[in-house]
Amino acid sequence: MLDLHTHVLPGLDDGARTLEDSLEMARAALAGGIELISATPHVRDDYPTRAGEMERLVGELRARLAAEGLPLDVRGGGEIALDRLATLEAEDLGRFGLAGNPSYLLLEFPYYGWPLDLGAHVLALLARRITPVLAHPERNGEVQADPERLRPLVDSGALVQLTAASLDGRLGPRPRAAARELLERRLAHLLASDAHTPEIRDIGLASAAGAAGDDALARWLTQDVPAAIVSGEPLPPRPERPRRRRLRRR
Repeated sequence: MLDLHTHVLPGLDDGARTLEDSLEMARAALAGGIELISATPHVRDDYPTRAGEMERLVGELRARLAAEGLPLDVRGGGEIALDRLATLEAEDLGRFGLAGNPSYLLLEFPYYGWPLDLGAHVLALLARRITPVLAHPERNGEVQADPERLRPLVDSGALVQLTAASLDGRLGPRPRAAARELLERRLAHLLASDAHTPEIRDIGLASAAGAAGDDALARWLTQDVPAAIVSGEPLPPRPERPRRRRLRRR
């Protein structure tokens, strides 16, 4: 599996505090069947991460993983707050590209309210051939009340990333119900851990993949779509659910 939303870099935001925390998260990821992660530190007013800082720490973490014999592939990235988009140069947006791909950008969906300029931001990125990936919208009250509000954004080309702990119920019934509803309505494309630290949110996708209720769909969410983003290949079509057989009456 590939996990394209983690706060694994030490000391940048509210995720890993030390390099040892980062290594602990890496070991847990490998134990859970994850082979590649994207380090996506917050880029917002309270955590104004710079692209150079992210790249330096990705390099340091890769070196330490190699020294420890831990075969986890770590790529760069960033979780960009909407109000930071206008302050970042085009070069920095590319450097914060999801999993190192400048054609995808992970956007932090707010937990409260519906940003009036959200659609404008999505269209502006798409016009620049950058695909926005909306992180954890199932945790937003507006989306929980009306999942269809996301459809125009998805129809225009944005992708939706669900948090694993939402889908498997660890974040409570409302995020779980919204995550399942978005999957049912075909409004979700990726599953990621959004891991911070073991005390806040564990890294791992296995239990949430099982909660998807369909092996092919779980593979699409955790392997096929993330792998296409990493490689820059076209996104694979979503697998169709197998039709249930009708019982014949005798």
